[in-house]
Amino acid sequence: MAAHDERTAFLQEVLPRLGLRARGFRRVQGQVHKRIARRVQALGLDGLEAYRRHLDAHPEEWGVLDGLCRVTISRFFRDRAVFERLREHELPRLRDAARGQGRPLRCWSAGCASGEEPYTLALILRVGLGLPPGSHQIVASDADEALLARARHGRYESGSLKEIPADLKERGFRRDGPDFRIREEVAEGIEWRCEDLRRSMPEGPFDAILCRNLAFTYFGPELQRSTLARLGERLAVGGVLVLGAHEALPEGAGWRRAGTLPIFTPER
Repeated sequence: MAAHDERTAFLQEVLPRLGLRARGFRRVQGQVHKRIARRVQALGLDGLEAYRRHLDAHPEEWGVLDGLCRVTISRFFRDRAVFERLREHELPRLRDAARGQGRPLRCWSAGCASGEEPYTLALILRVGLGLPPGSHQIVASDADEALLARARHGRYESGSLKEIPADLKERGFRRDGPDFRIREEVAEGIEWRCEDLRRSMPEGPFDAILCRNLAFTYFGPELQRSTLARLGERLAVGGVLVLGAHEALPEGAGWRRAGTLPIFTPER
């Protein structure tokens, strides 16, 4: 078997054991294979077949493999059209609804990686919409504590900021050597949580849930459906669920899409 075919077959075999689907990894397969190859080498094993036997003999290794399969591509305002829609329409509407109910606006970034997504929300709310402290809450969760540590630090290279509108960039960051650091008043109030979406979620309700390029790309079909049900339970009436630009909800899920953008509301 050719090396590429062997690697593909390995992922097709092991990913379902983790609740994941091989199809979702097609674009990042090379990245994941490199990590696995380094792990195989570190263990002193002779290839993937030996690693597969190692998994059988050492069940705890499945947790290591699971970590190797996490994809962490992120940047500010990724899929800018989605965030422009949130800034101009959805978040002002949700802000007004929350204000009318005498409560803070609540948002959740699920799978926040190194923090670009929840900070993007914070930039829109604090800088773009001018919301004062205490008027909104942002929960940011990820399964990787190392990424969360980077997120809390709030320091980024200039390339990560290239899609941010100029007004938000100027008012939301300060220079830190060659890099940029999120301003304290923007970062204030974000709650960082180390949670694996497959096993636990923060309590709702949330007015906006951003679950992008995670569950509906990498999770298997059954896990997608159960995850969607749990997300729906945590969504406030009139709230929105935001997916990645190339993601779709499971067929027959019963959610309405906002035109061409992956912003959904439940049909209820």
